[in-house]
Amino acid sequence: MKSLSILTTAVALIACSSPKQEIQVNPNPEPAVTYNFLIGTYTDSLNHGINFLSFSPSENLMTVETVAAGIANPSFVIASKDGKTVYSLEEEAGVKGGKVLTFSRNPADNSLGLLDQDDSMGDHPCHISMSPNEDFVILGNYSGGNLSVFKVSPEGKLDFVQLVQHSGKSVNPDRQEKPHVHSTTFDPEGKRVLVADLGTDKVYVYDFDPSQTQPLTLFAEFPMTPGDGPRHLAFSGDGKEVLVVEEMSAMLDVFSYDNGQLAPKQRLTLLNEGFNGNVGAAEIRVSPDGKNVYVSNRGDANTISVFAKNNAGEYERVQNIASGGLMPRNFNLTLDGKYLLAAHQASNDIVIFERSPENGSLTQTPWKATVHKPVYLHRLD
Repeated sequence: MKSLSILTTAVALIACSSPKQEIQVNPNPEPAVTYNFLIGTYTDSLNHGINFLSFSPSENLMTVETVAAGIANPSFVIASKDGKTVYSLEEEAGVKGGKVLTFSRNPADNSLGLLDQDDSMGDHPCHISMSPNEDFVILGNYSGGNLSVFKVSPEGKLDFVQLVQHSGKSVNPDRQEKPHVHSTTFDPEGKRVLVADLGTDKVYVYDFDPSQTQPLTLFAEFPMTPGDGPRHLAFSGDGKEVLVVEEMSAMLDVFSYDNGQLAPKQRLTLLNEGFNGNVGAAEIRVSPDGKNVYVSNRGDANTISVFAKNNAGEYERVQNIASGGLMPRNFNLTLDGKYLLAAHQASNDIVIFERSPENGSLTQTPWKATVHKPVYLHRLD
């Protein structure tokens, strides 16, 4: 059995005593439904950590509470499909990188209990993905420039099985002096993993074979435009396209996807004409109905861009809207596609938008919650 550090006690004690925040909201009446999200954050004290957000429009209520405190920078958090196992990380550096943490979650009261913790095997882990069968978890380690693969035990704990190290650099000496793995994404069939590396300006495609001792094998490398800094990516609703958000150039690149091969189709800017300032494109999401693509942009922009396909089958930008705060690092949509929640690291809040069912455009609502440095939102379906 793996030994757990004093963190176990810290999480248990602090999470139990954490105050619950309630925010009254004033939406139009609608059918009773409650939306639940886990929130990853950057932390500055032992009172900060993983939060749980519940949003009920019909009750005019949004609640936020800390469910696991005493964790250092749990900037990314995901859950199993049944919501009973939660994986987070500590975005830190160390002899063996940061940490990846395994929690059991009680859906009745949303409490988290620490089950296990493992070394991330690379500095500053910043992304977690889970295989469609939930039998493997992959971490992207930003400063380490590598990705680490873990097998999930029947109890939900993780066992390290493989480390894949990238090499190389790109044109920006300050940001691309070495590899910086920013995300790892399984394709819809679960047969391949696509890795966005900001430091090398490439998207790597790996074959994934869970029957092998080392499940990942490099299939191909696809270069982006020099200086782009690929960060996150998403698949279109039909799985035939890969959409890549380029952090450093604030561009959206669209590729066809066929049997692991990427071919460029479109390149679209996130910026309004005449914009002059710093950029930092961050998150990309496809709406649950597959009709729209959403991308956030930080820097001096602080916007969310909305894209949709026209009659010719090409994407076009239909809206650029202020995100409602500062540094929209992450956002997510409710499962029914009615709302988008934008998390702002710099203004310490989460702002809710209503989404148009006709064209996917967004309208900011009065609903807003104060959260310390929220940087990731995981939807609990």
